[in-house]
Amino acid sequence: MSIDKIISEAASKAVKELYGIDADPASIAPQATRKEFEGNLTIVVFPWVKAARKAPEAVGAEIGQWLVDNEPAVAAFNVVKGFLNLVITPTFWNSVLVAIESEPNYGFKAAGPESPLVMVEYSSPNTNKPLHLGHLRNILLGSSLANILGACGNRVVKTNIVNDRGIHICKSMLAWQRWFDGATPESTGTKGDHLVGDCYVSFDKHYKEELAELQAKGMSKEEAEAASTIMADARAMLRKWEEGDPEVRALWEKMNSWVYAGFDQTYERMGVGFDKIYYESKTYLDGKEKVLEGLEKGVFYRREDGSVWADLSADGLDEKLLLRSDGTSVYMTQDIGTAKQRFDDYDIDRMIYVVGNEQNYHFQVLSMLLDRLGFSWGKDLVHFSYGMVELPEGKMKSREGTVVDADDLMADMTATAREVAVSLGKLDGMPQEEIDSVAETVGQGALKYFLLKVDPRKNMTFNPRESIDFNGNTGPFIQYTYARIRSVLRRCEEAGMAHLDYSAVVPNEKEIALIQRLADFPEVVAEAGRNYSPALIANYCYDLVKEYNQFYHDCSILREEDRAICSLRMAISDATAKTIKKSMALLGINVPERM
Repeated sequence: MSIDKIISEAASKAVKELYGIDADPASIAPQATRKEFEGNLTIVVFPWVKAARKAPEAVGAEIGQWLVDNEPAVAAFNVVKGFLNLVITPTFWNSVLVAIESEPNYGFKAAGPESPLVMVEYSSPNTNKPLHLGHLRNILLGSSLANILGACGNRVVKTNIVNDRGIHICKSMLAWQRWFDGATPESTGTKGDHLVGDCYVSFDKHYKEELAELQAKGMSKEEAEAASTIMADARAMLRKWEEGDPEVRALWEKMNSWVYAGFDQTYERMGVGFDKIYYESKTYLDGKEKVLEGLEKGVFYRREDGSVWADLSADGLDEKLLLRSDGTSVYMTQDIGTAKQRFDDYDIDRMIYVVGNEQNYHFQVLSMLLDRLGFSWGKDLVHFSYGMVELPEGKMKSREGTVVDADDLMADMTATAREVAVSLGKLDGMPQEEIDSVAETVGQGALKYFLLKVDPRKNMTFNPRESIDFNGNTGPFIQYTYARIRSVLRRCEEAGMAHLDYSAVVPNEKEIALIQRLADFPEVVAEAGRNYSPALIANYCYDLVKEYNQFYHDCSILREEDRAICSLRMAISDATAKTIKKSMALLGINVPERM
């Protein structure tokens, strides 16, 4: 049992015996005592003051004395207003450490067949361009969130919806037909998603040139856009696609296959994957059927032009278009269709959409529509809304080809990690194969950690060089500390330093602080799951590493002559390394054994 639970249950018994108050132990949440006060854990006593009919200081003193007299884990106490600060018996921390070390899955809850089934959707790319920096934040947040929810005891299904139809796809197809002379990934040596992305940028370039020519002849911008032949041809191609034209569909399938192969390579390097992938081209028709079903039941209504709408004015929103007058669907229709397919495939308890905050209104509406259509989880769907990621020089634009490509960024991060690590001498003496492996691990770790350490709700600026720093709140700093711990433990093993019983050792202040930080891990994981925040894991890991480095500076391991004290410090080091590795794994980050 964790020290927090021991104190919570003991405090519950105390208020029952002292004041006749039934306090659920779960409602008593000990917190780490502030550094300026003596103690390890603090309990707030204000909730019991009224029933006890005593001043907060008196209530705190009575509960504190009861705990000293009845709970062996409590050695002393002090009261500051309504805050009861408890000093935990020093040797008790040793038993906490033993418990941490003896549990292989410490901090994680196992999922069972009756555990909630949570579906997490992330990535959601378009097949007209490669993945870019914005996608990276989405994918890493979604993948990490899925890991965290699994560690909290949920069954998790990771899904992706690929936006593989629409005018933007036809723009790339039309450009390939006209200006790429039959180019293929094989003939050009270009990844398929990059080749198709080049087609999309080419379309935009030619479209702008045409608009400029038309405006030079005296047309307004709006008139030029209406007269554009290249855009008219793209729309005509889209109509042919929707009609099932064999030639258009064959080209669509060929170019999409190039993109999927490219996506798979990128996902593999990122270390992410999916249990199920859905495609808009296969879900939008189901969405239309579901909307028409809702129309028959009176959930939606049809206007005179034949379009179908949902009236959400009673809920404080507006009216939402679901089917255009020509019967074609909108994004909302596709999302309804995807929801139907998911509901058919899985008995979902909770649905989480990882989508940027520019879509907040969309998901507010989707939640209401799914609820009206009878999806049990519709009303409580979670839109994991996150902020945008930019570069120091500003926003990115796909059509203009100014985005930061994910593949290029990952390659640059590995190269930069190698350069920095070599300059600092951290790869000295390693064989080339190991150097390559460590550079990849550190580079990708730096990228992932930098994107995940920020509160997901906030916009952020990504600075590649800053993320590679081996000092401060960065992935490489954490990875290097892990490698240092593993090196120390290997040296202990090589020196034949046996693990002795340390139960009688009185740990010092630094040792206690580190064990207490390790004891916080299960609650940090639980809180990250409740708040949908990988940043809580990232920053916990950074704080743990800082605490360990202070401990390592002040407490010798290899030179400690008392073998029992040495064993305690070895156990602390081992538990810290394991917790770092688990924390980073929740973020999708590997840690090197040597560095």
